[in-house]
Amino acid sequence: MTEIIAGIFVLLGAGFVFIAALGVYRLPDVLNRMHASTKAGTLGCALALTAAAIQFGSTAITAKVIATILFLMLTAPIAAHMIGRATVQLRAFREALREQERQERRNSS
Repeated sequence: MTEIIAGIFVLLGAGFVFIAALGVYRLPDVLNRMHASTKAGTLGCALALTAAAIQFGSTAITAKVIATILFLMLTAPIAAHMIGRATVQLRAFREALREQERQERRNSS
């Protein structure tokens, strides 16, 4: 019975990881890609790790799985925030450079 439950969790996890990969491939914007990879990827990994904890049933493995899931849940949003912030700052920097180039062209004409 535990094999069936673990198999279901692995399939669900693989499905969410596939959805995350599809989102990274298909979405047009960096911020949308970041959101897809962070949310669905984290959930997929958590489900796959839960399947491992169910399958092996050891207290030591379950503790490591819980620690790993907590680590993923804590670090993935922070990493996504930092990537999003860097993207916004890079866009603002590029726009400022474009505006500066436009002004230089106007002044040289």
